[in-house]
Amino acid sequence: MKFFMDTADVESIRKAVDLGLCDGVTTNPSLIMKSGKDQKTVIKEIAKIVKGPISVEGVAEDAAGMVKEGEEFAKWAPNVVVKIPMTREGMRAVRMLSEKDIKTNVTLVFSASQALLAAKAGATYVSPFVGRLDDVSQDGMALIEEIMDIFTNYEIKTEVIVASTRHPIHVVQSARLGAHIATMPAEVFEKMFRHPLTDKGIAQFKEDYAKSKK
Repeated sequence: MKFFMDTADVESIRKAVDLGLCDGVTTNPSLIMKSGKDQKTVIKEIAKIVKGPISVEGVAEDAAGMVKEGEEFAKWAPNVVVKIPMTREGMRAVRMLSEKDIKTNVTLVFSASQALLAAKAGATYVSPFVGRLDDVSQDGMALIEEIMDIFTNYEIKTEVIVASTRHPIHVVQSARLGAHIATMPAEVFEKMFRHPLTDKGIAQFKEDYAKSKK
């Protein structure tokens, strides 16, 4: 399974890259805003440290506008992927961008039918949002299971990015279901390292080592 960082914070991304555990990055306008920088500047900074895919999202609502934005984003770095919303116009844009060999990531996916449409349109990636489904009392991981079943049945090449992950269990469950990628905020990534028994064990070993030196 590949791990993407869902952030526009360059330092958080750098830390994950330094560990060898960051395979790509996903961003959106809200994350860009939190970075305090303009989109082009921050994406170019990220591209200097991340070799894998970097998803960049625009705000156009019609296919022509989405394609225009996508063509501009693709100039910023060779590993840029254009995020496209799951709408009729979005699927039209995905088809057009695919014909131009520009990779796409269909975002705001909340059903298996939407994921299937995105794959049929030629999306490189599809991003179902599990946390937001959980927020409205729907089972986000059940959606991942449905999508993976369908994609496996038909050997669909579109990769599934499990998005809106809220905790390490989302990542683990996604891996068990065979999802290709989990994208996560820095705080979720950090939580994956932690376990109280690990901390307790390290403390005990240090204590015993100190005793043995006396």
